[in-house]
Amino acid sequence: MTPTIVVTGGAGYIGSHTCKALAREGFTPVVYDSLARGHEWAVRWGPLEKGDVNDLARLSDVLKRHRPAAVVHFAGLISVGESVAQPLVYYRENVAGTLTLLEAMQEAGVNRLVFSSSAAVYGVPERVPISEEAPLAPINPYGTSKFMVERVIADAAAARELHWAALRYFNAAGADPDGEIGEAHDPETHLLPRALMAAAGELAQFEIFGDDYDTPDGTCIRDYIHVADLAAAHVGAVRHAIAGRPSQAINVGTGSGYSVREVVDAVKRITGRDFPCPIGRRRAGDPARLVADASRAAALLGSRPRFSSLDQMVTHAWAWHQKQRR
Repeated sequence: MTPTIVVTGGAGYIGSHTCKALAREGFTPVVYDSLARGHEWAVRWGPLEKGDVNDLARLSDVLKRHRPAAVVHFAGLISVGESVAQPLVYYRENVAGTLTLLEAMQEAGVNRLVFSSSAAVYGVPERVPISEEAPLAPINPYGTSKFMVERVIADAAAARELHWAALRYFNAAGADPDGEIGEAHDPETHLLPRALMAAAGELAQFEIFGDDYDTPDGTCIRDYIHVADLAAAHVGAVRHAIAGRPSQAINVGTGSGYSVREVVDAVKRITGRDFPCPIGRRRAGDPARLVADASRAAALLGSRPRFSSLDQMVTHAWAWHQKQRR
């Protein structure tokens, strides 16, 4: 029998790519998702158990029936701007939802966990690249919710046997190289898909938020990691947790960054489409540079990006975008 992994939020963007990667590596992913923001069409590599992450009875039943070797926890809300407008919703879904999951895991005797965290826990970093030892100082409710969950998990592990890894993502981008799944948020707030929407004529323009940062071209620099490489890191983290290796937080990025202008220029070049890019005001709390020190992921998870070039990420995302419009 192949080991089962329960994937909360497995019908979402990163979750569905991780399910494909898990299946490819010999695991059976069981998706637990409310489908409030995920997509049933993205559940292709294992069964779907529909349910809310705050439903203790339903979660406990799913875990007891499937008896997974580990849980990968993606379920939660992800928009920084929305978190500022609706902080209580974010704390309920992201923090209280994880408390419910941990309680259900304890009831079912499941003690291996991989948590979907974020580089947002660092806030505005003191130095770049950012190591896992950098101070944690989130500047919005989304980042604070991830910080709180990491602490909750660590405290739970100190009280009972629980092996965990918290993967602090930088900027996920791209789409499945095979074209089977991709990014589909509603509304879409992420940079690359919005630039592709402008290239496709679905947006009248692509607004750049500030061009006066202390960077070579004046726009923010971010560490973009291909979603397929991010999914592979989760498989490594699952193996790490199952083996009972030391629990810890791990950055997942490439160690290099691209500016907003570089992303926009790549989109225009690869799509062959031009579109207006007016300069807007800076967004509050946007650091000039966010780039990972990704050495821990390489050492512990064997995580080395296969699709590290910006052109690869844009090409795969554009192919997916065009497929969705057909």
